[in-house]
Amino acid sequence: MFELLRSIQKRDPANPTFAEVLFAYNGYHAMLIHRMNNFIWRLGLRGLARFFANIGRIITGIEIHPEASIGKNVFIDHGTGCVIGQTAIVEDNVTMYHGVTLGGVGREGQVDGKRHPTLKKGCTVGAGSQILGDIIIGENAKIGANSVVTTNIPDGATAIGIPARVVGQNGHSSGAYGMPSRKNMEEVVSTMDDIVSELGKIKEVLNMNKADSGKIIAREQLFDKDKPVD
Repeated sequence: MFELLRSIQKRDPANPTFAEVLFAYNGYHAMLIHRMNNFIWRLGLRGLARFFANIGRIITGIEIHPEASIGKNVFIDHGTGCVIGQTAIVEDNVTMYHGVTLGGVGREGQVDGKRHPTLKKGCTVGAGSQILGDIIIGENAKIGANSVVTTNIPDGATAIGIPARVVGQNGHSSGAYGMPSRKNMEEVVSTMDDIVSELGKIKEVLNMNKADSGKIIAREQLFDKDKPVD
C-alpha cells in the first residue's frame, strides 16, 4: 500500500506530504479497508465483510462493496459520497473524485451476473458522475463532472453530459477533473447555439405556412360555401 501512497503524492496537484496522505486522505483509508474486506469476503465470511465495509463507509464516507474488484493505485480524491457496487471492476491507476457512483440500473429480474461498470486502466471520473450498468469505460478515458454514463466509452475518449456523449478522442481535449478543455467546451456551446437558432428559423417557417394555409381555406370558403373544409 506504500506504492498507492506514493502514487497519490505524484497525482494530487496539492502535492501532499507522506504524512498527509497516510493520516488525512479518506480515499487512501478506503482502499486499505477494502483490501481487508475483500479478503474476508473471499473467505466466505460475507456478513463480517459487509459489517466492516459499513464501518469503513462511516469512517471514510466512501461505500465499497466487499466483492468489488479494485486494482492497484486507485486514487479516490476527496472521496466523500462515492459508491462502488458489488460487481464493479476498477483497474489499475484509475482516478475518481467525490460523489461518483459505479452502480447498477436495477433491471427487473436481474439478480446474478455482472450489473456494474468496468473502469479500464488509467481512466478519470469527474466529481458527481453516475456510471450505471454493465458498461466499459475505456483505458485513459475521461468522464466529465456530473455526467450520467449508460453506454460504453472508447479508449482515450472524453465524455460529458446527461446522457454522456463523447466530445473528444485520444485525450487531446481533456483537462483536469475529467472535464474537456475550454476550447472544446466553447465548440460544444457554439454548436448548441447554432442548433437552437436553426430550430427557431424552422419554427418561424412553419408558423408562416400555417398562416398561409388558413388564408387559402378562407378563400375556398368564399368561392364555394357548400364545400366542406377538412
